[in-house]
Amino acid sequence: MISDISNRQVYLACGSTDLRKSIDSLAVVVKESFALDPFSQSLYVFCNRSRNKLKILQWDHNGFWLHYRRLERGKFNWPDENTRVVNISYRELRWLLDGLSLRQKQAHKAVKERTVL
Repeated sequence: MISDISNRQVYLACGSTDLRKSIDSLAVVVKESFALDPFSQSLYVFCNRSRNKLKILQWDHNGFWLHYRRLERGKFNWPDENTRVVNISYRELRWLLDGLSLRQKQAHKAVKERTVL
């Protein structure tokens, strides 16, 4: 399920996507428009024009998951970049789902060292 994804690639479909699309249609967008493999271990995130709903397409060893999120109030801070798809980290996805911008200036950087001072 979506709780065990912290080490996976996350791709955002910039701009808006028609969220009436089903699993098969979104998988075709991933393959043909983005030239990515929908059967990989990555997450593919799509947002509607009003920026209050999103879908996450995820392959899980024998089938697809389609996660759907609708905000009752507010909007997702969705990127409107010139590129069609943007690769982000799981941490940035959590920011986006929490209503924050992808570009956080005050967030703590991830610590990669394994020593104790």
